[in-house]
Amino acid sequence: MSDNKPGSKAEAARQKAENDARFREIREVLSRNKITRGVSPEKLRVILEELGPTYIKLGQIMSLHSDILPKSYCDELMKLNSNVTPMPFSEVEEVIKGSFREPWEEVFLSVDREPLGSASIAQVHRAKLRTGEDVVVKVERKGIYDTMARDIRLLHNAVRRLPPVGNLRNIVDLDMVLDEMWTVAQEEMDFLKEAANIEEFSANNAQFRYIYVPKLYREHTTQRVLVMEYVEGIDIDDKEKLIAEGYDLDEIGTKFVNNYIHQIMDDGFFHADPHPGNVKVRDGKIVWLDMGMMGRLTERERRIMVRGVQGIGMKDVTMVTDAVLDLGKFWGKPDRDQLYRDLRDFIEEFGTVSMGQVDVAETLQAIMEVMKSNKIGMPHGLTMLARGMAHMEGVLAEISPDINMIQIAATSVADTTLRDIDWKGELARTGRHVVRSLRKGIDIPLLAADIMQEYLEGQARVNLKLETSPELEMMVASAVRNLVIGMCIVALLIGSSILCLTDMEPRLLGIPVLGVIGYVTAFASTLYFFIRYFWRKYFKKKK
Repeated sequence: MSDNKPGSKAEAARQKAENDARFREIREVLSRNKITRGVSPEKLRVILEELGPTYIKLGQIMSLHSDILPKSYCDELMKLNSNVTPMPFSEVEEVIKGSFREPWEEVFLSVDREPLGSASIAQVHRAKLRTGEDVVVKVERKGIYDTMARDIRLLHNAVRRLPPVGNLRNIVDLDMVLDEMWTVAQEEMDFLKEAANIEEFSANNAQFRYIYVPKLYREHTTQRVLVMEYVEGIDIDDKEKLIAEGYDLDEIGTKFVNNYIHQIMDDGFFHADPHPGNVKVRDGKIVWLDMGMMGRLTERERRIMVRGVQGIGMKDVTMVTDAVLDLGKFWGKPDRDQLYRDLRDFIEEFGTVSMGQVDVAETLQAIMEVMKSNKIGMPHGLTMLARGMAHMEGVLAEISPDINMIQIAATSVADTTLRDIDWKGELARTGRHVVRSLRKGIDIPLLAADIMQEYLEGQARVNLKLETSPELEMMVASAVRNLVIGMCIVALLIGSSILCLTDMEPRLLGIPVLGVIGYVTAFASTLYFFIRYFWRKYFKKKK
């Protein structure tokens, strides 16, 4: 029997040796970058790049968390280069053969040896099927699952030992980010999941004649290899080429935004990484590529979002506060009053700006800062939406800066709201409110008369709910405690004095022993509290 089978001592020793070697490598990178002197955004990005694909992916996931990470960190981490050193073609062949259970020549006439792109989890090669179609083959990196699983375990161990370096430990739950990273990475490593995303996205957008999704070759797609149609096109932000081909940039921009708003508001299933490399223009159509990173919003989340947008439009702080509280994930007990004040300031700043002057990125960042300061996290779908909207804003600024995404979104929200209203239910609900209001309105004069009568007779009562600050609570508690202790000492002195007037035995120096004990206890207690008072007031303050 082999000593290297899973669970054997040899296998355990091998894994330990690999873990130790990797841990030494991590320590060397951290030491080289002088992590003990603090972690700036730039330093964090450099460290992640030096540590390799797993850590690059970690940085990309962390960049989504603008609800908990400072903007400077998110902006820097979004610069992480997805392109990494390609794996050798021999490994590509090995992965394809292991996945198809036959050499790639049985499926493809040819596969380009040089990849079109190489990322942290997979790389893409152009190929031609035996049936003649031009395709791209997305191949998972050999051993990437085991590598990332090992690195995640090591990172969890490192987080537990991490000293409070800079302020990073205080602003983000690193264990939470690692867990989310692993969940997202596992989804990206399952190409059958991406294939399902392509099919769902294609079905959702079939109604748009100006949208194109490359064909998926499901029969040649496995968990580790994905095959889809090869599409050549112009990057959506390549202004010069688009103009040279005769495209109207405003028309392209408007269609781009309209489709994205449809994905969010109607489908609740949207492309979470719409950077120019993933969106091209061909034959007058917008082509969406790479469905590995998709966002999803539940029906509940979409309705709450609409309510929040309506609240901002009506400058209704209470409505916006309720929407944030309904959507958020809390790290502690929320302070509703503080949240209300912060959102009021937010609406005063951005609610007065005309729709055509709204800066999407700035507005999203402002609301993120409000949530961050109130220790409220956003659902994963909304963090991905914030990332996607930022990419959209960048593309529009390049090709059609006069198009306002917020204006289009607001129109879409209004149309959706009107379309989705249950008029029969709304009328019935409004009717019930009117009847209840009329009935209660009739009682108002009578209730007012009763209140005045009770006041004149001295029977009026007022119930108050007082909330105090922690400092006031501590001060009152301390005063009450000292008062009770003082009363106990006085009672001890009085009791001891009464005992001294009796003939109680035994006696010490002519005084009952019990009385002496009472005097000594009272004197010692008084001396202790005097010493403690002066120590805290003078000596401790000097230190």
